[in-house]
Amino acid sequence: MPLPVKLLIALVLCIGLDGEGVMAVESAAPGKALPPIPLSLDEVLAWVDRAHPLLKGAGTEKIVAKGKLLRALGAFEPTLVNDTEIERFIPSTGPQDTRTVGFNDTLIEARHPWGFRGSAGVREVINGPARIPDLAFNGGNNQVLLGGSIPLLRGLMMNPENAELQRSHLADPKAENQIAQTRQDLFFAAAGQYWDWIAAVKLVEVQKRALRVADDRFKQVEQRAKAGAAAPLDAVEANQEVQRRRESWIAATRAVEQEQLKLSMFLWQGDSPVSPTVERAWDFPKPVDPPAPEVVKADKLVARASRPEVREVEIEAKLNNIDLALAKNNLLPSLDAEAAPARSPEKFVLGLGYRFGVEMRIPILQRRSRGEVMEAQGKADRFVLVQKYREQQVQVDVDNALSAMERAKERIAAAGQSLQLARTLEEGERFRFSVGATSVLFVNLRERNAVDSEAQLIRTLADYQKAQAFYQWAIGSWGKPVASAVPASYRPGQ
Repeated sequence: MPLPVKLLIALVLCIGLDGEGVMAVESAAPGKALPPIPLSLDEVLAWVDRAHPLLKGAGTEKIVAKGKLLRALGAFEPTLVNDTEIERFIPSTGPQDTRTVGFNDTLIEARHPWGFRGSAGVREVINGPARIPDLAFNGGNNQVLLGGSIPLLRGLMMNPENAELQRSHLADPKAENQIAQTRQDLFFAAAGQYWDWIAAVKLVEVQKRALRVADDRFKQVEQRAKAGAAAPLDAVEANQEVQRRRESWIAATRAVEQEQLKLSMFLWQGDSPVSPTVERAWDFPKPVDPPAPEVVKADKLVARASRPEVREVEIEAKLNNIDLALAKNNLLPSLDAEAAPARSPEKFVLGLGYRFGVEMRIPILQRRSRGEVMEAQGKADRFVLVQKYREQQVQVDVDNALSAMERAKERIAAAGQSLQLARTLEEGERFRFSVGATSVLFVNLRERNAVDSEAQLIRTLADYQKAQAFYQWAIGSWGKPVASAVPASYRPGQ
């Protein structure tokens, strides 16, 4: 038979077998429930990022930051002014010429963050006529109003209102940093609690399996004791071991319930936490190789720039620099130039137009300003030292996480070898017991040793995963939402 024909026949047979397998699966599917989907760490972190109330509460800082910016901008918004002034006076010609005159001003006043103030509008004469020397129109019944003031030294480009505006611009980065800090801490705590829950579930399975073995042995020994083939004390000892392991299993069950409730505080749905079921517990992933030295070096550089603790110091230092610049500006004399129309109706109708002036004020001792400069400079020096400490702390955290991962991986290898040896001793002791060469006591001791070794391996695997989470926290990778997370709006009530 030619080769292509053989391949065609084999392909037809494979398709037929696959079709039968699919039909068998489809026929069995309605009567068999699908296993629950394991709860992964990525799902937990996405859940935290999406619905945790503390993270939403931190997100309200964005609203506070926006409110601070609007409040600071309010100092520079234009203002509509309508002012009416009326005076009654006796002119130089005598009491018989007593006059009641005035004006109505409608103008817009505004100020610039650099300290400039300006106004523009129209003045209308009341009970004229009036002598208007400058910018008159409409037959002398109206006047164009223009005015302004300029700080020439103190208050030029840096003043309390401008300083508040600059601080408000830093409120949004500060809010973002607080959200990142909250997310970092929540993710780290959630990861640790998740692996504690996984470890507790695995431990209760070990205790349950050990209890089942002890119960089967008790039934076997009890039957042999009734038949006279074993001592009654062996049955008592086997029963005592059953009760001992049942107590350990109950304690392990309580630990699972406790860790499950703790984990539920990270899994919120609406206004209440959700407890995961034991069936959704996942297996421990296999240990992986630690990151390469060049990767660790790059992670340290990124962490020194992105960790919320370091960024917080940088933002606080910028805020203090604004206070320092304002304090230094306050050391300057106050020298203001002003130009504005006359505000007295009497002088206005008699022909006084615009007034111009320059005012200078010089504090003699400058105690307040010098004290503000000293205070801000001291804070600036402290922030430099705190930033150096935070940067070094970041490097120590990364090194500490690497050490934890490496040592946990070594512990896993040692614990796995110990468990393998313990199971060998356990099987050997059971064989000796089956041929009557040992007692129930030694079998129980070997099994206890195997249970303890397996429990130690589970704890070591959990410690390794916690070390992995510690490294992610140390390099600041959880400052932003994870890729699998649903972005949260960070608004109250959403």
